[in-house]
Amino acid sequence: MALKLKIKKGDTVKIIAGDDKGKTGEVLEVITSKRQVIVKDCKVAKKTVKPDQERNPEGGFVNKEMPIDISNVAKVEGE
Repeated sequence: MALKLKIKKGDTVKIIAGDDKGKTGEVLEVITSKRQVIVKDCKVAKKTVKPDQERNPEGGFVNKEMPIDISNVAKVEGE
């Protein structure tokens, strides 16, 4: 049975709980199996990256958006 969520990729949502409470942003990805969403410029974490030849030859740190539970976001209407 497929899980039906009211929020989809491209929607504008407002964070209603957590450290980024009050911020709004666009949904980049919906993870239906875990009931989570990834919102642009919200819940950003600094991740370490190993060096590789193609993408990042020097390695270092990358800022990455982390998943937020779908119960902590609300869809913004009227756009």
